[in-house]
Amino acid sequence: MLARLMPLLTLADAELAFGLHPLLDRANLSVRSGERIGLIGRNGTGKSTLLRVIAGQLALDGGELRRRDGLRIGVVEQEPSLPPAATLRESLVIRGGLERIADERARWQAESRLVEFLHRFGLDEQLQPGVASGGECKRATLALALALEPQLLLLDEPTNHLDIDGIRLLEDLVTKAGATSIFVTHDRAFLDDVATRIVELDRGLLRSYPGNYAAYERRKDEQIAAEAVANRRFDKFWAQEEVWIRKGVEARRTRNEGRVRRLEELREQRAARRERLGAMKLTLDAGERSGKLVAELENVTKRYGGRAVVAGLSLRIMRGDRFGLIGPNGAGKSTLLKLILGALEPDQGSVRRGTNLQVAYFDQLRAQLDPERSVAATVSPTSDWVEVGGGRKHVISYLGDFLFAPQRAESPVRMLSGGERNRLLLAMLFARPANVIVLDEPTNDLDIESLELLEATLQEYPGTVLLVSHDRRFLDNVVTQTLAAEGGGRWKEYVGGHSDWLEQRPRTPDPPPRATSTAAAAERGNKPGEGRGEAKPAKLSYKETRELAQLPAQIEALEVERRAINERMSQSDYHKQGTAQIRADGLRLAEIEQQLAAAFDRWAELEARAAALKTNGPA
Repeated sequence: MLARLMPLLTLADAELAFGLHPLLDRANLSVRSGERIGLIGRNGTGKSTLLRVIAGQLALDGGELRRRDGLRIGVVEQEPSLPPAATLRESLVIRGGLERIADERARWQAESRLVEFLHRFGLDEQLQPGVASGGECKRATLALALALEPQLLLLDEPTNHLDIDGIRLLEDLVTKAGATSIFVTHDRAFLDDVATRIVELDRGLLRSYPGNYAAYERRKDEQIAAEAVANRRFDKFWAQEEVWIRKGVEARRTRNEGRVRRLEELREQRAARRERLGAMKLTLDAGERSGKLVAELENVTKRYGGRAVVAGLSLRIMRGDRFGLIGPNGAGKSTLLKLILGALEPDQGSVRRGTNLQVAYFDQLRAQLDPERSVAATVSPTSDWVEVGGGRKHVISYLGDFLFAPQRAESPVRMLSGGERNRLLLAMLFARPANVIVLDEPTNDLDIESLELLEATLQEYPGTVLLVSHDRRFLDNVVTQTLAAEGGGRWKEYVGGHSDWLEQRPRTPDPPPRATSTAAAAERGNKPGEGRGEAKPAKLSYKETRELAQLPAQIEALEVERRAINERMSQSDYHKQGTAQIRADGLRLAEIEQQLAAAFDRWAELEARAAALKTNGPA
């Protein structure tokens, strides 16, 4: 019992820096069994690095990382690689070290689970790993990680390269796996559906917020407002002391030496204060108005190798339309975009394009970027100036709007991270007038803050938008029409975004339950035919019923205490408290956050069981 209550891992006063840039600055984190933690933060803050530290792949510069003895950790990297082998299954066996499992039965069970998860992710175990796409590599490594049944699962951008059905499957598997998980993702819908706690890496510190992303947004807004008030009070007091220090030299030397020392402390605190990071600044120049008609497709068909990816499609796109294209990987979304834009010709049918079209095309493969060209030359190849939004801006200043430091301007594109390349491509496209914006998976590798800014910019954009994305929240917030792939090259138009499509699409009967593998059945100790009936919910015990009744009051008391500590820390004279008190307040705040997260989880669990009892009756 005690072992279950102990944290799986603890970071204490963790310090890590690359050069002069601190990624962790006395950061603290405690992870308990069963938690599903969404790790968020700006690009470049060190989220992937933190996962590597937790996995034991990278050592801290200072502080301590404590793991529970024998902790089994599964890792899926942002861009996973597959060892060379004849088949996908063999490659994954090598990657996961399954051949080194000494117990023959355990090895057989692990391989059986691997095959089962490969099938659930729609993968052919005989696929050659060398020809696997990015999405197939990601799904394969996810299948392996789940098959190994880790106690702690570390996922770095798990939804990148997955289609919407793949994301939903992953949500279901991670939620039901029972493993503790920490995942880095920009997918807000995934965070809302899966996370039980949000941890933000911000300016070297780890801040914890109980609940999902929606709860985090509410609490974050409150925190930013409180932080701004505290900073204004501090700056006012500091300014008053600075005025005083310039008066009365004699007084400074005699009776007020303590005040002078206090001012020096204030200066140090002001210098050490963590200012909020800057945000991207996006300006879209819609250029001249296009004709009323942007594109019209009449009975268009396009085949690859005898397979129709577009079959008999008729579609009209008018000026100002905002179309979202959704469908599984390989359905032909990028192909359809190229047909609309004239980059491909149809096998049958016709495409008529409107007049005065100025198109900006964001390619998910980022093929427009020359890896050897500098960042500045990519945006403005012939001049040091960029004409944007009716004004003129120096290229260095313009790149600063996209969070590129001046010294980064002459770096070659090949030196940039995935997030930086996405920002550079956006900078290149937005530097030219365009009345049609075409975005093919623009959200990959963007942090949430940049993603939300892109959303807001597109919402105000008066031109036409064609968007391919698997980000459900992004689709809902940007598009007004959805074009959905429905199999066999058929496409159908729906009003609204992804959520609206879910409501309007034809209902299909649920597929029969997947047959349980022999290995999995053996592992559970079931005989053939056992456990097939639907289990009834277990009745709440007297102790659990009482616990459910007491939890709201416990949560309220914790929130009251947290509010009191935050208010105390926001006072202008808080700095007068001793170091011990300030540290105690910080530790207590972290403890309260953990207690709240556990209480909310327990409340949700008991409430769900109680609701199930009302619906189905007791066992």
